[in-house]
Amino acid sequence: MSDKRKKRIFDIIQIGQKDDFISRAFDFFIVIAIVLNIAVLFLETFDAMAEYSHLLRSIELITIVIFLIEYVLRIWTSEYLYPDKSKSKAVLKFLVSFDGIVDLCTILPFFFLSGFVALRMLRVVRILHLFRINAYYDSINVIASVLNEKKNQLISSIFIILVLMMAASLCMYSAEHEVQPEVFNNAFSGIWWSTSTILTVGYGDIYPITILGRIMAIIISFLGVGAVAIPTGIISAGFVERYTLIQNQSKPRANTRGTVSVTVDEESPFVGWTVKAAEDKYRIDILVFIRDGAVIVPVDSTEILVGDVLVYQALG
Repeated sequence: MSDKRKKRIFDIIQIGQKDDFISRAFDFFIVIAIVLNIAVLFLETFDAMAEYSHLLRSIELITIVIFLIEYVLRIWTSEYLYPDKSKSKAVLKFLVSFDGIVDLCTILPFFFLSGFVALRMLRVVRILHLFRINAYYDSINVIASVLNEKKNQLISSIFIILVLMMAASLCMYSAEHEVQPEVFNNAFSGIWWSTSTILTVGYGDIYPITILGRIMAIIISFLGVGAVAIPTGIISAGFVERYTLIQNQSKPRANTRGTVSVTVDEESPFVGWTVKAAEDKYRIDILVFIRDGAVIVPVDSTEILVGDVLVYQALG
């Protein structure tokens, strides 16, 4: 009975259980707590709200207690989030996961770090809780999957931009240092100029005044526009690929080559597993799945339910 109760609690606190009224109600409750907590974080910065400081502090305390209870429950039920691992390893994996770290950094500053200005900045981490509002039926997960798929290309494009920035910095320093040494007094000054120029911000606080420096600035500006467009094009292409895949897989029979569609029944080995656990256990890549007629882009913690249609590829 205890295991059933624990499993039920896990189902409730998991975000995105669309067919579970209690789970959906819990999702909305957590969303309200997150919004209130973030609102307090902003309102505390206004001098006019000083007279309401006790009220704001009380709201913050209540929401932090809610987050703390949720955090403890997630640790307690982590074995269902990672069913392929032992209890201790599942707890450890949750603690070092993105969600676990965000939850911890959200709670700690309230109780221990209020006296340290630098460490109080950890309170800003609470804003990351807002990602929970998106659940599993929105474009946030598409963005995350695209960034993950295109990470190698993005790293390469960022490397190109960094090389261009350093080259532009040294060139501008060489051209401008003798004329305005107080402005371009070292290579770092050139990096600041190249960053604002290549990224098309153009603050105007540092700029070349020599003919050679201005010619190089024109060339670097044009190169900067092209360099910044590289990661933009990569991400845009990734979105097109991902949404095309989702549309193609919205009907289970219309599979692309190399993909498999499976309807999960009560005897399926996938039932009750999370996407991450199923992928690791069976060496597959779950692309999308269909639940209640909705095409869902899965995340690692998405629980697979009876009736889901999984569309996946086998890994070599």
